[in-house]
Amino acid sequence: MINKFEIKSHNGPGRLGMLDNKITPRLFFKNDLKISPSEGSAYNVDKEIAKFNVDETLRLAKENVDICDVAVIQGSKYIDLRIECLKELENIGYNGFIIANGDELLLHPRDLVDIIVNLKINAKANSYFIFSFAEASFMPLLTYMGIDGFLSESSNYYSYLNALITPTKTYDLNTYPIYENITQKELEEKNIKSLEFVIKEIQTHIKNNSLRNLVEERSNTNPQNISTLKILDKNYMDFLLEYSPPAGD
Repeated sequence: MINKFEIKSHNGPGRLGMLDNKITPRLFFKNDLKISPSEGSAYNVDKEIAKFNVDETLRLAKENVDICDVAVIQGSKYIDLRIECLKELENIGYNGFIIANGDELLLHPRDLVDIIVNLKINAKANSYFIFSFAEASFMPLLTYMGIDGFLSESSNYYSYLNALITPTKTYDLNTYPIYENITQKELEEKNIKSLEFVIKEIQTHIKNNSLRNLVEERSNTNPQNISTLKILDKNYMDFLLEYSPPAGD
């Protein structure tokens, strides 16, 4: 089921869009999405297993295309399987996609960059991408690469771990008791507010054509951010420059 997704402006590959009368990038709540069933696959598995799970995901997506509006891109660590899954899902009739194994990809910067950039290069213009389990400090960089939204469930995930999300860092409250005697529900609400703030921050920087500045600022918050940005700049500069205005504009 194709949702109308309209691109309003670019700042590098990052973009402001409009989906269901709401601005993207944005937080997506699972209850507001009709996600097609998929055959989940661990990140580091044999290719034969990953291929089987992609085939099953495509079968389920085809069976549910009339009632679902978002599908899951499986394929584990294999770029060719991810691209195959994307293209077949688009052919079935989807244009909204969740990238599976988001938490594992964040731990493998080179794979993260290779998979996201190659999905973006191969996707149709009206396809939009949603990332799961992103830390707030990573969200500007993921947006810069072309991600259009983030699942809000990361707030619940981190609150379950007794971790506080801030725009620059995630704090383990067992080690850094910034809030004492806070309930999991209260912590989840604080985490949601942090994610909402970062989304507003990203949107404003795109409008001001300064998203790259925010990305570089946040790249110093942890080693994975630094590694991811360096790999992106080194291997995919043409991709980054494609939507950048000429010097002097």
